[in-house]
Amino acid sequence: MILGRYAKTAAMAAASTAGDSPLFLLDYLLRFLRVAVLLSLWRVILSPRDGAGGMTLAEVLTYTLIAEVFADCLACRSELPYALSDGSVAVRLLQPVAMMGSFAAQMIGRWGFGFLFFSLPLLAAAPLLGVSPLPASAAAGALFVASLLLSVTVGLAIDFLFGALMVVMEQDYWSIHYVRSGVTGLLSGAVIPFALLPWGLGDLFAWLPFAALASAPLRIFTGAGEPLLLLAGQAVWALLLWPLAGLLWRANRERLVCYGG
Repeated sequence: MILGRYAKTAAMAAASTAGDSPLFLLDYLLRFLRVAVLLSLWRVILSPRDGAGGMTLAEVLTYTLIAEVFADCLACRSELPYALSDGSVAVRLLQPVAMMGSFAAQMIGRWGFGFLFFSLPLLAAAPLLGVSPLPASAAAGALFVASLLLSVTVGLAIDFLFGALMVVMEQDYWSIHYVRSGVTGLLSGAVIPFALLPWGLGDLFAWLPFAALASAPLRIFTGAGEPLLLLAGQAVWALLLWPLAGLLWRANRERLVCYGG
């Protein structure tokens, strides 16, 4: 019964993607152009033979492609901050399902739509872009799936932590959105592999929770890291962040009234 409600929420979110924004195909086209430009830049910057930072050019290209294919999952953003901003969180609290589960189901529904209409076509176009979309090995592919699940787990915890901070600090949606975009864009490794960062910054960023979002699964996929160590790091951050997110929400539940809750 409960799973059916979540599935219905996910299906409604997937169906509403096209209805809410008729220009979604334009957005997908711009994303495709972005990944094509990034691939071209790496080919100009990196040596085809030597690569950089212990990664070959082929590995960097695959890293960039897969990062865009699973960009929605690796970013892991729900509608929670927006719901807090416009007061619609009040409706969520009245629904016969857990609030966190409702936001997660809606998010997964949007992912399904994007994977069908953007990610699969991008994977099909990989040979035309001169990039291999295959993992480093069959084992790397299997461990990537496990790592991706852990990435989503950590991402949801971070999402609700930012939502809780939004309530605590009484900030608007866009303030939190820009701060989070700037922080996670750099520290997650979704755009630039840590191995390519100067001054040893990649080694430092690898210890932060944001690395569990994108860097860990992408390094596993391309064979650029120790899989078991990366998976263990993701699991540790999931175990640390979820209790913290729950604590902040319980401590600041009364403050939801200022957002319509």
